[in-house]
Amino acid sequence: MLGVVAVALGGPEVLQVTELPEPEAGPGQVVVRVRAVCVHPADVAATTGEIPRGPDLPPFSPGWDIAGEVASVGPGTTDFAVGDRVAGMIPWYTTRGVPGGYAELVPAETDWLVPLPEGLDFVPAATVPLNAQTAHQGLSLVSLAMLPAGSSILVTGASGGVGGFATQLAVQGGYRVLAQASDGDEQWVQSLGAHEVVSRSADLASVGPVAAVFDAIPLGEAAAAAVEDRGVVVATRPTAPIVPARGVRQELQLIRLDRELLADLVGQVAAGSLRTRVADTMPLTEAADAHRRVLAGGLNGKLVLTVG
Repeated sequence: MLGVVAVALGGPEVLQVTELPEPEAGPGQVVVRVRAVCVHPADVAATTGEIPRGPDLPPFSPGWDIAGEVASVGPGTTDFAVGDRVAGMIPWYTTRGVPGGYAELVPAETDWLVPLPEGLDFVPAATVPLNAQTAHQGLSLVSLAMLPAGSSILVTGASGGVGGFATQLAVQGGYRVLAQASDGDEQWVQSLGAHEVVSRSADLASVGPVAAVFDAIPLGEAAAAAVEDRGVVVATRPTAPIVPARGVRQELQLIRLDRELLADLVGQVAAGSLRTRVADTMPLTEAADAHRRVLAGGLNGKLVLTVG
């Protein structure tokens, strides 16, 4: 089978298309015939070494989010059958790319996967797991602050995958959402239900105070300037400590796989109550070019690699 592996740490040029042995499903596992795999900034960070791999060295395969069909099942596996359509998230934070999603066939624990509802195509399904779960779990940290109904939340990076889901889920949760849009992308962000769209160039200190900030970019101190005293800021990557004088609580949201939550989020996308956006699709064999496009920025939606 074909796969894409990073043969060293570096830029897109370290990604090579290669022939790999076909995997076999062990107990409690299936092998997924991948039809779509999402390209995330985290994949780029893995190849450059920004996401550490401990003592392990390349080669390894990037790729968190996959959608496809069950090609084989391991001994004693009853959750899925051959031919079932599935979507899932490889917990790359534990696999460290062995396996990763950039391959025609991927061995997967059944706990990584959920059934893919009829009517939801592989490509949009592959954009859901990492981004939507991060958004939902980050907003759970906001809700722990016991904000009253109707409280205002600022979402930075609302044009992106995590920020777009966070905007929609915050609206569903009854918050008043101020959503920061990239230049030229205001209409898309408005369509997600945001009560107010904030320009990317705006001084965020002038748009608050808000009770909480979901900092999806993240901006760190610049985003915290919008939050009220004793408010909360949730970031999706580590940022510098916020000046503590105002009692602002700082939280870090790192993804954790939650199969029940993932099934619910995929179901909402299938039903149309959550929206996702695909900028373009590219063949798996063009993964290096896909990474170059992510690094260049300016994408309105996610890049998805397709197989077959």
